[in-house]
This record gives sequence, structure tokens and C-alpha cells, in this order.
Amino acid sequence: MRDDHNDEAELVARVDRLLADLSQPRTPLPPPEERVRLREAAALSTAQIAGTLRCHSDDIAQWEAGTQEPLAARRAAYAHLLNGLAALPPLQPHDEPPPQHALPAAPAGQAEQPALFSTTPSPAQAPPSSLLSQPAAIPAGPLAVIDHTDTLIAHFTNGTRLPLNTSDLVNLLRWTLDSGLSREPLSPYDQPGDPLLVLTAAASTALGLPTELDDRAALRLPATHPVLVHLAQAGFKLTHRGFGPWPRAYLPPVNKQRRSVQLAIMAWGALSEDGWHLPPLRPADLAHVLGLYTERLLTPRGSTAVCGQELMTALRPPTKPVRDPSSGTRISGPNPGALHQALEPAPPEAPDAHPLAEGRPPEHAMQEEAWDWSRQPDTQETFRYPHVVGLDTNLAFLSAASSLPVALNSPPRHVMAPTFDKKTPGCWYCDLSQTDLDPRLPSPFTATGQAPTGPAWYTTPTLEYAQSLGIDVRPIEAYLRNETGRYLDPWYKRLRNAYMATMADLGVHEKIPQADYLTAMSKLAAADPAQLALLAAIKATAKGGLGKLREGPRYIASPYTRWPALNKPTWRPDIRAAVIAKARVILHGKIRKLAEQTGRYPLAVLSDCVLYPARTPSALDIVPDGPDQQGIQGLIRLGVNPGCSKVEGTQSTSWYQHQLTQGLNPARYIKNE
Repeated sequence: MRDDHNDEAELVARVDRLLADLSQPRTPLPPPEERVRLREAAALSTAQIAGTLRCHSDDIAQWEAGTQEPLAARRAAYAHLLNGLAALPPLQPHDEPPPQHALPAAPAGQAEQPALFSTTPSPAQAPPSSLLSQPAAIPAGPLAVIDHTDTLIAHFTNGTRLPLNTSDLVNLLRWTLDSGLSREPLSPYDQPGDPLLVLTAAASTALGLPTELDDRAALRLPATHPVLVHLAQAGFKLTHRGFGPWPRAYLPPVNKQRRSVQLAIMAWGALSEDGWHLPPLRPADLAHVLGLYTERLLTPRGSTAVCGQELMTALRPPTKPVRDPSSGTRISGPNPGALHQALEPAPPEAPDAHPLAEGRPPEHAMQEEAWDWSRQPDTQETFRYPHVVGLDTNLAFLSAASSLPVALNSPPRHVMAPTFDKKTPGCWYCDLSQTDLDPRLPSPFTATGQAPTGPAWYTTPTLEYAQSLGIDVRPIEAYLRNETGRYLDPWYKRLRNAYMATMADLGVHEKIPQADYLTAMSKLAAADPAQLALLAAIKATAKGGLGKLREGPRYIASPYTRWPALNKPTWRPDIRAAVIAKARVILHGKIRKLAEQTGRYPLAVLSDCVLYPARTPSALDIVPDGPDQQGIQGLIRLGVNPGCSKVEGTQSTSWYQHQLTQGLNPARYIKNE
């Protein structure tokens, strides 16, 4: 069903972008007939220019006919191209046309810079035979992997590559800003993504960077290093993170257009740490994998957790252009449905290191966390079931984020003796200790799985589930928020689609019988390591993005002091707690219904992994087939979708009992044995 409200918002946003473009100073262009003459004089096709400017050939034809005009950044780039073509000497009758990757002359003030393109690669630089028939590369896509043999070579996501004549980071960054590398906006008010340069170890060395960072604590190159001194002299600035594994360098904006380049320094751990575990890859293959990640999610900007947080912001930007009624000009204003201001948490939601936690009794800290629970099997279970099978929920927390109403920009308000309302996000102080629950199931109200012993603070999803069990929910007090929305919905959808597309590439498809799914998953370990690493990065992006909602201090100088993450609109422990609670009660509902239908009860749960007793070492011994062999909705079922399950591991019942005697939760170790 169409969402008319979203359609209207998107259309209004498109109009806002058009008006914003039209309000910018218009770069002058030569008359339409001169545009045609310049292109034809240089023996360039409309397709070649369209490829360079990342538009369609029809656009070039309309610009040359005068029936349409380019706007904003593309207009400036088109004008730069035409000015450069006008400065070229005319072709002689027997001259060859210029290579497709040739750039027009540098703009004023940059004439002394060396050309970065090698028009004739040396034999050592020649592309492999599979690329010999391809035209010379034009920079395309959101990123380039920069490697070095005899010279620097840029590898693009479309499989092409381009030798670059420089060993200078300043000129490499300037080339990047002029190259057209970028990611398209991900939502109506998002900005185009900065181009990414991934520097291999060989490229880093060629550019004068050290092979490793001496400052292993801060992971930053000192500002006195010659490369950084040169950057500063050329006018480039760095973000507050400095020049580490994921630095970003930028020049002042021109006509309100960003001029920023993201770098990833592989020699310093980028793409091999912090959620990235890419195997050793050829530069071309690395560009392809990162291109897929960017196409399906966003351009990498740091750890997978940072990428998860950046994806939230790109899909729901905090601001949008609005018209100032006093001046009539367009200014930046709040974007409805987004997080656009930093908020203090309610006291029960504050992490232990937060200033609001000082002096707080432990029982007044909200403990909405994932399960860590196990039990001793009874005699009958031990006799009947010689095996245990671990079933892990695919992207459990991401799945819980789907359609979840969360608080947006309203601060918490304290209310005594409120009436519970499942539509109001907040934290509620309520006594659920008198609830009679089956001891063979973990309690849905605590992280330990043990029954609560008195009043505690709960999120709205937990108390909503308690009501669904027939429990009389009577909060004693609460911290509630008025403004609500499904902030995480577009984030969930993009991550889900990325995950599903990657699983399909690996041969695991949606809507197949459970037995076929198990067969497909059994072959996964032998799949392409690069694809598996891409899958792992997508999953880590989802998990890490939720973790960033409650990012803790990196270094604690003294307890109860603020840290930088608290000043971000996306620092929202209440949203993280609601997602975790929702995932926990969803899983409880599934294992409860499975017990009612099959008589099978879990032995242990760790987060989203459930261990069941089994007659055979197969998940098919536990989950019902259903009418189409795809399981039964509302129960644990096997499948690739987020929220469905896969096999985490199998062991014997004696192994399980041995783990218990060691004081361990067997669900933590079933995969590693």
C-alpha cells in the first residue's frame, strides 16, 4: 500500500532541492551551439561526457540543444569541461582523439600542478588481458582503491583502473575532488557522499606515510609530519579525529558545495579492524566489494559501528531547507521524523558512567539487556534427547527495530502513577514480581532470565508484552516522551535489503523449504571469502549502529564526567533499550508458542541464540515444517529473513551438562566447540 504522507514529503523535498539549486549563483555557460562545437572539435561523444559528469547522454543532448540547463555542481563541472576544451589546441587531420580519461586544463591558480593521468601506461602498468579491450578508464562510482607498483593506480568499482602521475597526497586529493567520485544522496535531504580513497600499504608508502602509527593509543599521525604539514600549507583541514586510519581532509566549500575526501589507510588497520575483517584482496576485487557495500548501504567512513550510525543520519537527516519568514531566504531547519537535537536521558536510562548515574541506587538503573540464561535439563529431557541444537536468530535486533515507535526530540517528563499506554515510548517503574511464569522458560522481564524480585524500570515494549500475557500492568512512576515516530524504519529496510541481496549472491534465497535452507547454509563456509566478509560487515553495521545509540566514553578521566558522544542527537540509550527489549519479548513469544505446540522447551539462551534438546543433531527435529515446509509464523522457524533462525551449532547433552558444571552458559560456546 502506498504511503501518501511519505510520497508528499519526498515530492516536497525534491521541490526544495530544485529551489535550492535555482537560488545558487549560476555558473556561466557558452551558447548551446558553442557547446556542440567544443565537444565535436575534441572528438568527444555525448556518452563520454555523460560518463564523466555521471548523467545520461540525453541530458548532454538537451544541454547542447538549449532545451534544458544543468544545475548546481553538475553545471559547474560542465562549465569547467567546456572551458578546458576551449583551451585545447585544435586537432590536426591525422591527430588521434585524446584519450577518454583526459581532463581539461586546470582552473586558475592550479596551472602549475602536475597532470595526474598517465595517458600511456608503461608495460609494467598495463592492465591484464581481460581489460585490454576496454576503453581507458573514466573515474566512476563512489570510491577508488589506490595501489602502487611503478606509479599510483586508481582502481574503480566498475572494474576499470587508471594510472596516476603523482606521489603527492595533496595533488591526489585535488584530483579526487575534481574526479566526480561520489555517492548519490540516500534520502530527500541527504547530501552526496564524500568520495573515498582506500590506500593500500604500497600506496601509503609511496605517498610518504609511515607503515604504522607510533601513537598506538590515539592512533593519530602527529601534525608535524611532513605530509600533514604539506596538507595544511595547501589549505586542507582535518576533522577533530585527526589523521588516523580513517581521516577526512577537506577544503572550504565553494558555492556551498562540500569539498571533502574520506580516506582509509589500510596499513593502519582500516578495513581489517573495528568490524571490518576483509581478507587479503587484489585492489580491483577490493574496489568491487567496497562498491557493493556502498551501493547497498553507504560509503565506508570508519568502523562498521560508525557506518551504522552514519547510515541512520543519512536516511533521516537532522535538518532540511526551510524558508525564513523574516528574510525570505532559505535556511536550515529541523527535519520532521529525524533526531535533530541532543537530549539528556531519563535518570534510569543513563549508563553507569553518566553524570545522572551519580548516587543512583543500582535497583533504579534500567536493565533492558539481552538474555544470558541457562537451566539444568530434567531427567526426562536427558533421557529422551541426546543432543542439543543452537538456533540463532538472523539480525534479531535489526528485525526488532522494524516498525518500532520510538521517542524523537521531546525530553523525558516525570509522571507519578501513570496509566500505561503502549503507544507512548518511555521507561516505567513497575512491579512484575508476582507474575507466575513457567520456570522452563526464561523470564521475559530480566536479562538473567530469572523472575524479577521487586519493582524495576522497563521500556514500553516489555510492559506491552506483559499486558499481552494477561498481566495487570500498573506503573508506579514513569519518564515519558511525547513526540514519537518510526525513526529506524528506513535504516532497517536498507540494511535488510543489503543483507538479503548478499545472501542471495551467496546462494541462500528467500522462501525456500527449511530443509533446503539448511543445505544452502551448510555450503556457506566454502563460499567466496570476500562475499562472506561483505556479509559480516553488513551484519556488524546493523549491530554496531545500535550500539552507538549508547556509546560509552573511550577514556574515563574521572567518574560521572561527560564525554563527546553525549552531544550527538543520535546518542539515545532509550531507543537502544527499546530495540533490545522488543527483540527479547519477540523471541520469548516464539519460544513460548513453540513450547505450547511441540512440548519442547529451551535449555539456554544467550542474546538471540537458543539451545534446544533434540533427538537428532538437526534443527528439523525441533521446528515444525508447516504447510509449505517453511515453518509456522509466530514460532521459531528456519529461513534467511531477519527474525528467522539458522543453526549455530550442535553438541551432545553430556557436553551441555559439562558446561553447566563449569559455571558457563553453553549457548556462548556451542559455535566454537
